[in-house]
Amino acid sequence: MKKIVLLMLAIAGFAFAADEAVVNETLKAYSVVAAGIGLGLAALGGAIGMGNTAAATIAGTARNPGLGGKLMTTMFIALAMIEAQVIYALVIAMIALYANPFLG
Repeated sequence: MKKIVLLMLAIAGFAFAADEAVVNETLKAYSVVAAGIGLGLAALGGAIGMGNTAAATIAGTARNPGLGGKLMTTMFIALAMIEAQVIYALVIAMIALYANPFLG
């Protein structure tokens, strides 16, 4: 992994020394890679969080069935908050892809 990062940094150094067209294309390519990795990590984290939330709600309902309604309400609020974080990552990825402030 370190080799890949160092290789990308080395390529970026040559790209910034090149003309503006090459720099723009390199930044676009890196933006696509960053958006893909960022969305993948956000989706992975959101899925893990949602799974843990659902498992805890099921376990709580199994222990005390009388609280099932309150636990479900709390679970849906937590799921909405987790999903909002994934949507924020999507918005940032769209900004990086279509309205990149680093492109001239």
